[in-house]
Amino acid sequence: MTQILSVQLLKPQKAHIAMKKRFPPEGPAILLLSAVYFVSYITRNSYNVVIAELVRQTGLAQSTLALTATGSLIAYGSGQLASGYLGDRFQPKKLILMGLTVTALMNLSMIFCRAPWLMLVFWCINGMAQAFLWPPLVRLMAYLFAGELYEKAVVAVTWGGSMGNIALYLGAPVLISLWGAESVFLGAALCAAVIVGVLWIRCPMIPDSPQKRTFSSSKGSTPLLQLPMVWFIFLTIILQGILRDGITTWTPVYINQTYQLGSSFSILSGAALPLMSLAAVQAASLLHRKWLHNPLVCAGVLFGSGALFGLLLFLFPSSHFALSVGLCALLTGCMHGVNLILICVLPAHFQRFGRVSLFSGLLNTFSYVGSALSTYGFAAAAELSGWRTVIASWPVISLAGMAVCLLWATPWKQFQREE
Repeated sequence: MTQILSVQLLKPQKAHIAMKKRFPPEGPAILLLSAVYFVSYITRNSYNVVIAELVRQTGLAQSTLALTATGSLIAYGSGQLASGYLGDRFQPKKLILMGLTVTALMNLSMIFCRAPWLMLVFWCINGMAQAFLWPPLVRLMAYLFAGELYEKAVVAVTWGGSMGNIALYLGAPVLISLWGAESVFLGAALCAAVIVGVLWIRCPMIPDSPQKRTFSSSKGSTPLLQLPMVWFIFLTIILQGILRDGITTWTPVYINQTYQLGSSFSILSGAALPLMSLAAVQAASLLHRKWLHNPLVCAGVLFGSGALFGLLLFLFPSSHFALSVGLCALLTGCMHGVNLILICVLPAHFQRFGRVSLFSGLLNTFSYVGSALSTYGFAAAAELSGWRTVIASWPVISLAGMAVCLLWATPWKQFQREE
Protein backbone atom coordinates (compact mmCIF):
# COMPACT_ATOMS: atom_id res chain seq x y z
CA MET A 1 0.00 0.00 0.00
CA THR A 2 2.96 2.28 0.60
CA GLN A 3 3.38 3.15 -3.08
CA ILE A 4 -0.25 3.75 -4.00
CA LEU A 5 0.13 7.46 -4.61
CA SER A 6 3.84 7.35 -5.41
CA VAL A 7 3.35 5.30 -8.57
CA GLN A 8 0.64 6.54 -10.84
CA LEU A 9 -0.07 5.38 -14.37
CA LEU A 10 3.16 6.14 -16.13
CA LYS A 11 2.52 4.88 -19.63
CA PRO A 12 0.63 6.36 -22.57
CA GLN A 13 -3.00 5.42 -22.95
CA LYS A 14 -2.29 4.04 -26.43
CA ALA A 15 0.19 1.57 -25.06
CA HIS A 16 -2.38 0.42 -22.55
CA ILE A 17 -5.00 -0.12 -25.27
CA ALA A 18 -2.50 -1.95 -27.46
CA MET A 19 -1.50 -4.33 -24.69
CA LYS A 20 -4.98 -4.84 -23.31
CA LYS A 21 -5.78 -7.63 -25.78
CA ARG A 22 -2.81 -9.66 -24.53
CA PHE A 23 -3.87 -9.75 -20.90
CA PRO A 24 -6.73 -11.34 -18.92
CA PRO A 25 -10.01 -9.40 -18.59
CA GLU A 26 -9.82 -6.61 -16.04
CA GLY A 27 -12.08 -8.20 -13.41
CA PRO A 28 -10.23 -11.54 -13.23
CA ALA A 29 -6.87 -9.74 -13.33
CA ILE A 30 -7.78 -7.59 -10.31
CA LEU A 31 -9.08 -10.67 -8.51
CA LEU A 32 -5.86 -12.56 -9.23
CA LEU A 33 -3.60 -9.77 -7.94
CA SER A 34 -5.83 -9.32 -4.89
CA ALA A 35 -5.48 -13.04 -4.20
CA VAL A 36 -1.69 -12.69 -4.33
CA TYR A 37 -1.74 -9.96 -1.69
CA PHE A 38 -4.31 -11.89 0.34
CA VAL A 39 -1.93 -14.86 0.50
CA SER A 40 1.08 -12.63 1.15
CA TYR A 41 -0.49 -11.43 4.41
CA ILE A 42 -1.36 -14.98 5.47
CA THR A 43 2.17 -16.28 4.83
CA ARG A 44 3.85 -13.20 6.34
CA ASN A 45 1.84 -13.10 9.59
CA SER A 46 1.29 -16.82 10.23
CA TYR A 47 4.05 -16.83 12.85
CA ASN A 48 2.68 -13.77 14.65
CA VAL A 49 -0.74 -15.31 15.25
CA VAL A 50 0.69 -18.48 16.81
CA ILE A 51 3.14 -16.81 19.22
CA ALA A 52 0.69 -17.12 22.12
CA GLU A 53 0.28 -20.84 21.39
CA LEU A 54 4.04 -21.34 20.98
CA VAL A 55 4.62 -19.76 24.38
CA ARG A 56 2.27 -22.38 25.85
CA GLN A 57 3.60 -25.31 23.81
CA THR A 58 7.33 -24.71 24.06
CA GLY A 59 7.67 -22.88 27.37
CA LEU A 60 10.01 -20.39 25.67
CA ALA A 61 9.94 -16.77 26.82
CA GLN A 62 7.85 -14.46 24.65
CA SER A 63 10.89 -12.18 24.23
CA THR A 64 12.81 -15.17 22.79
CA LEU A 65 10.02 -15.92 20.34
CA ALA A 66 9.74 -12.21 19.54
CA LEU A 67 13.29 -12.24 18.13
CA THR A 68 12.06 -14.38 15.24
CA ALA A 69 9.28 -11.92 14.36
CA THR A 70 11.69 -9.00 14.79
CA GLY A 71 14.26 -10.56 12.47
CA SER A 72 11.59 -11.11 9.82
CA LEU A 73 10.51 -7.47 10.02
CA ILE A 74 14.10 -6.30 9.64
CA ALA A 75 14.55 -8.54 6.59
CA TYR A 76 11.24 -7.36 5.13
CA GLY A 77 11.99 -3.69 5.66
CA SER A 78 15.56 -3.86 4.36
CA GLY A 79 14.39 -5.83 1.33
CA GLN A 80 11.98 -3.08 0.21
CA LEU A 81 14.60 -0.90 -1.48
CA ALA A 82 16.24 -3.87 -3.22
CA SER A 83 12.84 -5.11 -4.36
CA GLY A 84 11.89 -1.68 -5.70
CA TYR A 85 15.16 -1.50 -7.64
CA LEU A 86 14.87 -5.01 -9.11
CA GLY A 87 11.14 -4.72 -9.72
CA ASP A 88 11.73 -2.26 -12.57
CA ARG A 89 14.40 -4.45 -14.18
CA PHE A 90 13.00 -7.98 -14.10
CA GLN A 91 9.69 -9.57 -15.02
CA PRO A 92 7.30 -8.94 -12.11
CA LYS A 93 5.69 -12.33 -12.71
CA LYS A 94 9.02 -14.07 -12.07
CA LEU A 95 9.74 -12.04 -8.94
CA ILE A 96 6.28 -12.73 -7.50
CA LEU A 97 6.56 -16.45 -8.27
CA MET A 98 9.99 -16.53 -6.62
CA GLY A 99 8.73 -14.70 -3.52
CA LEU A 100 5.65 -16.89 -3.12
CA THR A 101 7.60 -20.11 -3.67
CA VAL A 102 10.18 -19.21 -1.04
CA THR A 103 7.54 -18.09 1.47
CA ALA A 104 5.64 -21.37 0.95
CA LEU A 105 8.83 -23.35 1.65
CA MET A 106 9.64 -21.29 4.76
CA ASN A 107 6.14 -21.75 6.20
CA LEU A 108 6.46 -25.47 5.52
CA SER A 109 9.85 -25.56 7.24
CA MET A 110 8.43 -23.96 10.39
CA ILE A 111 6.29 -27.06 10.96
CA PHE A 112 9.37 -29.14 11.75
CA CYS A 113 11.35 -26.59 13.72
CA ARG A 114 11.18 -25.43 17.33
CA ALA A 115 14.79 -24.42 17.93
CA PRO A 116 14.74 -20.61 18.39
CA TRP A 117 17.82 -19.97 16.21
CA LEU A 118 16.44 -22.11 13.38
CA MET A 119 13.05 -20.40 13.50
CA LEU A 120 14.88 -17.06 13.31
CA VAL A 121 16.80 -18.14 10.19
CA PHE A 122 13.74 -19.51 8.39
CA TRP A 123 11.55 -16.51 9.23
CA CYS A 124 14.19 -13.96 8.18
CA ILE A 125 14.32 -15.69 4.80
CA ASN A 126 10.53 -15.50 4.73
CA GLY A 127 10.64 -11.76 5.44
CA MET A 128 13.06 -11.15 2.57
CA ALA A 129 10.89 -13.23 0.21
CA GLN A 130 7.82 -11.20 1.22
CA ALA A 131 9.62 -7.97 0.26
CA PHE A 132 9.59 -9.15 -3.36
CA LEU A 133 5.80 -9.19 -3.70
CA TRP A 134 4.43 -5.64 -3.43
CA PRO A 135 6.72 -3.65 -5.79
CA PRO A 136 6.27 -6.15 -8.66
CA LEU A 137 2.51 -6.06 -8.06
CA VAL A 138 2.58 -2.28 -8.43
CA ARG A 139 4.46 -2.55 -11.73
CA LEU A 140 1.99 -5.14 -13.01
CA MET A 141 -0.97 -2.94 -12.13
CA ALA A 142 0.67 0.08 -13.78
CA TYR A 143 0.85 -1.85 -17.06
CA LEU A 144 -2.50 -3.58 -16.85
CA PHE A 145 -4.78 -0.74 -15.80
CA ALA A 146 -5.30 2.90 -16.72
CA GLY A 147 -6.82 5.93 -15.01
CA GLU A 148 -9.55 5.28 -12.47
CA LEU A 149 -9.31 1.54 -13.07
CA TYR A 150 -5.73 1.62 -11.79
CA GLU A 151 -6.85 3.31 -8.58
CA LYS A 152 -9.67 0.81 -8.13
CA ALA A 153 -7.23 -2.05 -8.67
CA VAL A 154 -4.85 -0.70 -6.02
CA VAL A 155 -7.66 -0.33 -3.49
CA ALA A 156 -8.90 -3.86 -4.25
CA VAL A 157 -5.42 -5.35 -3.90
CA THR A 158 -4.71 -3.59 -0.59
CA TRP A 159 -8.09 -4.68 0.72
CA GLY A 160 -7.05 -8.20 -0.27
CA GLY A 161 -4.14 -7.88 2.18
CA SER A 162 -6.40 -6.78 5.01
CA MET A 163 -8.84 -9.58 4.26
CA GLY A 164 -5.92 -12.01 4.42
CA ASN A 165 -5.16 -10.81 7.93
CA ILE A 166 -8.81 -11.18 8.93
CA ALA A 167 -8.97 -14.70 7.49
CA LEU A 168 -5.78 -15.58 9.38
CA TYR A 169 -7.04 -14.31 12.72
CA LEU A 170 -10.39 -16.07 12.24
CA GLY A 171 -9.00 -19.33 10.87
CA ALA A 172 -5.91 -19.78 13.05
CA PRO A 173 -7.83 -20.45 16.31
CA VAL A 174 -9.82 -23.21 14.61
CA LEU A 175 -6.69 -24.84 13.17
CA ILE A 176 -4.82 -24.56 16.49
CA SER A 177 -7.67 -26.10 18.48
CA LEU A 178 -7.89 -29.03 16.05
CA TRP A 179 -4.28 -29.74 15.05
CA GLY A 180 -1.97 -27.31 16.83
CA ALA A 181 0.18 -24.39 15.71
CA GLU A 182 1.84 -26.46 12.97
CA SER A 183 -1.41 -26.57 11.03
CA VAL A 184 -1.38 -22.77 10.62
CA PHE A 185 1.99 -22.93 8.85
CA LEU A 186 0.81 -25.85 6.72
CA GLY A 187 -2.36 -23.99 5.71
CA ALA A 188 -0.36 -20.88 4.81
CA ALA A 189 2.08 -22.95 2.71
CA LEU A 190 -0.79 -24.65 0.86
CA CYS A 191 -2.43 -21.29 0.09
CA ALA A 192 0.83 -20.00 -1.36
CA ALA A 193 1.30 -23.17 -3.42
CA VAL A 194 -2.17 -22.81 -4.95
CA ILE A 195 -1.56 -19.18 -5.93
CA VAL A 196 1.83 -20.08 -7.42
CA GLY A 197 0.09 -22.56 -9.71
CA VAL A 198 -2.62 -20.09 -10.73
CA LEU A 199 -0.07 -17.33 -11.33
CA TRP A 200 2.10 -19.60 -13.46
CA ILE A 201 -0.85 -20.13 -15.79
CA ARG A 202 -2.76 -16.85 -15.65
CA CYS A 203 -0.34 -14.03 -14.78
CA PRO A 204 0.77 -12.06 -17.87
CA MET A 205 4.32 -11.24 -18.90
CA ILE A 206 4.94 -7.57 -19.64
CA PRO A 207 7.47 -5.83 -21.92
CA ASP A 208 11.02 -6.12 -20.63
CA SER A 209 11.78 -2.42 -20.87
CA PRO A 210 11.30 -0.62 -17.57
CA GLN A 211 8.42 1.80 -17.14
CA LYS A 212 9.04 5.28 -18.32
CA ARG A 213 8.82 7.65 -15.39
CA THR A 214 7.20 11.05 -15.73
CA PHE A 215 8.71 12.50 -12.56
CA SER A 216 10.37 15.83 -13.18
CA SER A 217 14.10 16.22 -12.64
CA SER A 218 15.34 17.74 -9.41
CA LYS A 219 14.66 21.46 -9.15
CA GLY A 220 14.98 21.89 -5.42
CA SER A 221 17.83 24.07 -4.21
CA THR A 222 18.36 21.79 -1.19
CA PRO A 223 18.86 18.02 -1.58
CA LEU A 224 15.92 16.07 -0.24
CA LEU A 225 17.71 14.34 2.63
CA GLN A 226 19.24 17.62 3.79
CA LEU A 227 15.82 18.99 4.73
CA PRO A 228 15.40 18.71 8.54
CA MET A 229 11.66 18.28 8.08
CA VAL A 230 12.23 15.05 6.16
CA TRP A 231 14.09 13.46 9.07
CA PHE A 232 11.34 14.41 11.50
CA ILE A 233 8.85 12.80 9.12
CA PHE A 234 10.98 9.65 9.25
CA LEU A 235 10.71 9.83 13.05
CA THR A 236 6.91 9.96 12.92
CA ILE A 237 6.92 6.97 10.57
CA ILE A 238 8.98 5.00 13.11
CA LEU A 239 6.52 5.96 15.87
CA GLN A 240 3.48 4.82 13.88
CA GLY A 241 5.27 1.58 12.98
CA ILE A 242 5.96 0.94 16.68
CA LEU A 243 2.28 1.27 17.55
CA ARG A 244 0.64 -0.22 14.47
CA ASP A 245 2.59 -3.48 14.27
CA GLY A 246 3.58 -3.76 17.91
CA ILE A 247 0.00 -3.67 19.15
CA THR A 248 -1.20 -5.91 16.32
CA THR A 249 1.44 -8.54 17.14
CA TRP A 250 1.04 -8.57 20.92
CA THR A 251 -2.69 -7.98 21.46
CA PRO A 252 -3.52 -11.75 21.44
CA VAL A 253 -0.77 -12.42 24.01
CA TYR A 254 -1.87 -9.46 26.14
CA ILE A 255 -5.50 -10.62 26.07
CA ASN A 256 -4.50 -14.20 26.86
CA GLN A 257 -2.29 -13.28 29.82
CA THR A 258 -4.67 -10.63 31.21
CA TYR A 259 -8.00 -12.43 30.94
CA GLN A 260 -6.87 -16.09 30.81
CA LEU A 261 -9.16 -16.82 27.86
CA GLY A 262 -6.91 -19.34 26.12
CA SER A 263 -4.61 -18.77 23.17
CA SER A 264 -7.19 -19.71 20.50
CA PHE A 265 -9.80 -17.24 21.76
CA SER A 266 -7.13 -14.56 22.21
CA ILE A 267 -6.01 -14.95 18.60
CA LEU A 268 -9.64 -14.75 17.48
CA SER A 269 -10.01 -11.45 19.33
CA GLY A 270 -7.13 -10.09 17.25
CA ALA A 271 -9.36 -10.18 14.15
CA ALA A 272 -10.88 -6.91 15.35
CA LEU A 273 -7.64 -5.08 14.54
CA PRO A 274 -7.49 -5.70 10.75
CA LEU A 275 -11.24 -5.15 10.57
CA MET A 276 -10.78 -1.73 12.12
CA SER A 277 -7.91 -0.96 9.72
CA LEU A 278 -10.30 -1.22 6.75
CA ALA A 279 -12.61 1.41 8.23
CA ALA A 280 -9.74 3.57 9.48
CA VAL A 281 -8.09 3.87 6.07
CA GLN A 282 -11.36 5.03 4.51
CA ALA A 283 -11.98 7.50 7.35
CA ALA A 284 -8.45 8.93 7.16
CA SER A 285 -8.74 9.39 3.41
CA LEU A 286 -12.06 11.23 3.80
CA LEU A 287 -10.66 13.38 6.63
CA HIS A 288 -7.71 14.45 4.48
CA ARG A 289 -9.66 15.05 1.28
CA LYS A 290 -12.57 16.95 2.84
CA TRP A 291 -11.21 18.87 5.82
CA LEU A 292 -7.55 18.53 6.83
CA HIS A 293 -5.68 19.10 3.57
CA ASN A 294 -2.32 19.57 5.29
CA PRO A 295 -1.13 15.95 5.67
CA LEU A 296 0.93 16.69 8.78
CA VAL A 297 -2.08 18.28 10.51
CA CYS A 298 -4.20 15.28 9.51
CA ALA A 299 -1.57 12.84 10.79
CA GLY A 300 -1.26 14.87 14.00
CA VAL A 301 -5.00 14.62 14.63
CA LEU A 302 -4.87 10.86 14.08
CA PHE A 303 -1.91 10.55 16.47
CA GLY A 304 -3.86 12.60 19.02
CA SER A 305 -6.89 10.34 18.66
CA GLY A 306 -4.63 7.33 19.18
CA ALA A 307 -3.27 8.94 22.36
CA LEU A 308 -6.82 9.28 23.69
CA PHE A 309 -7.63 5.61 23.06
CA GLY A 310 -4.30 4.56 24.60
CA LEU A 311 -4.98 6.67 27.68
CA LEU A 312 -8.44 5.11 28.10
CA LEU A 313 -6.89 1.66 27.85
CA PHE A 314 -4.38 2.59 30.56
CA LEU A 315 -7.03 4.11 32.85
CA PHE A 316 -9.33 1.09 32.64
CA PRO A 317 -6.99 -1.92 32.89
CA SER A 318 -8.55 -5.37 32.96
CA SER A 319 -12.08 -3.90 32.94
CA HIS A 320 -13.42 -6.20 30.25
CA PHE A 321 -11.71 -8.01 27.40
CA ALA A 322 -14.13 -6.52 24.84
CA LEU A 323 -13.24 -2.98 25.96
CA SER A 324 -9.53 -3.78 25.83
CA VAL A 325 -9.77 -5.31 22.36
CA GLY A 326 -11.93 -2.42 21.12
CA LEU A 327 -9.50 0.24 22.35
CA CYS A 328 -6.52 -1.66 20.88
CA ALA A 329 -8.39 -1.84 17.57
CA LEU A 330 -9.18 1.89 17.61
CA LEU A 331 -5.58 2.78 18.43
CA THR A 332 -4.13 0.61 15.66
CA GLY A 333 -6.81 1.95 13.31
CA CYS A 334 -5.53 5.48 13.95
CA MET A 335 -2.01 4.29 13.10
CA HIS A 336 -3.24 2.74 9.85
CA GLY A 337 -4.69 6.16 9.05
CA VAL A 338 -1.33 7.80 9.80
CA ASN A 339 0.29 5.18 7.55
CA LEU A 340 -2.03 6.14 4.69
CA ILE A 341 -1.37 9.87 5.05
CA LEU A 342 2.38 9.86 5.64
CA ILE A 343 3.47 6.90 3.50
CA CYS A 344 0.96 7.04 0.64
CA VAL A 345 0.05 10.74 0.34
CA LEU A 346 3.30 12.53 1.19
CA PRO A 347 5.62 11.08 -1.52
CA ALA A 348 3.54 12.68 -4.28
CA HIS A 349 4.67 16.11 -3.02
CA PHE A 350 8.34 15.38 -3.72
CA GLN A 351 8.12 15.20 -7.51
CA ARG A 352 10.33 18.25 -8.02
CA PHE A 353 13.20 16.36 -6.42
CA GLY A 354 12.82 13.48 -8.86
CA ARG A 355 12.95 11.06 -5.93
CA VAL A 356 9.34 10.07 -5.34
CA SER A 357 9.92 6.31 -5.49
CA LEU A 358 13.08 6.49 -3.42
CA PHE A 359 11.33 8.57 -0.78
CA SER A 360 8.43 6.15 -0.67
CA GLY A 361 10.81 3.24 -0.21
CA LEU A 362 12.63 5.04 2.59
CA LEU A 363 9.36 5.73 4.38
CA ASN A 364 8.41 2.07 4.16
CA THR A 365 11.81 1.04 5.51
CA PHE A 366 11.52 3.38 8.51
CA SER A 367 8.03 2.04 9.21
CA TYR A 368 9.48 -1.43 9.63
CA VAL A 369 12.27 -0.08 11.82
CA GLY A 370 9.50 0.89 14.21
CA SER A 371 7.82 -2.49 13.76
CA ALA A 372 11.03 -4.33 14.62
CA LEU A 373 11.64 -2.17 17.70
CA SER A 374 8.18 -2.84 19.14
CA THR A 375 7.99 -6.52 18.24
CA TYR A 376 10.90 -7.24 20.57
CA GLY A 377 10.64 -4.19 22.83
CA PHE A 378 7.04 -4.70 23.93
CA ALA A 379 7.72 -8.36 24.77
CA ALA A 380 10.82 -7.53 26.80
CA ALA A 381 9.06 -4.68 28.64
CA ALA A 382 6.06 -6.91 29.44
CA GLU A 383 8.34 -9.55 30.95
CA LEU A 384 10.23 -7.00 33.04
CA SER A 385 7.42 -4.72 34.20
CA GLY A 386 4.11 -6.17 33.05
CA TRP A 387 1.62 -5.18 30.37
CA ARG A 388 0.48 -2.08 32.24
CA THR A 389 3.90 -0.51 31.64
CA VAL A 390 3.71 -1.38 27.96
CA ILE A 391 0.24 0.13 27.65
CA ALA A 392 1.41 3.29 29.43
CA SER A 393 3.93 3.81 26.64
CA TRP A 394 1.26 3.82 23.91
CA PRO A 395 -0.34 7.23 24.63
CA VAL A 396 3.14 8.68 25.23
CA ILE A 397 4.34 7.49 21.81
CA SER A 398 1.14 8.78 20.21
CA LEU A 399 1.55 12.21 21.82
CA ALA A 400 5.16 12.36 20.61
CA GLY A 401 3.96 11.66 17.06
CA MET A 402 1.26 14.32 17.33
CA ALA A 403 3.76 16.89 18.63
CA VAL A 404 6.24 16.28 15.81
CA CYS A 405 3.54 16.42 13.13
CA LEU A 406 1.99 19.65 14.42
CA LEU A 407 5.42 21.22 14.97
CA TRP A 408 6.29 20.79 11.30
CA ALA A 409 2.80 21.48 9.89
CA THR A 410 3.54 25.17 9.21
CA PRO A 411 6.93 24.52 7.52
CA TRP A 412 5.18 21.87 5.43
CA LYS A 413 2.57 24.42 4.31
CA GLN A 414 5.39 26.68 3.12
CA PHE A 415 7.05 23.72 1.43
CA GLN A 416 3.83 23.01 -0.48
CA ARG A 417 3.69 26.60 -1.75
CA GLU A 418 7.08 26.09 -3.39
CA GLU A 419 5.90 23.09 -5.45
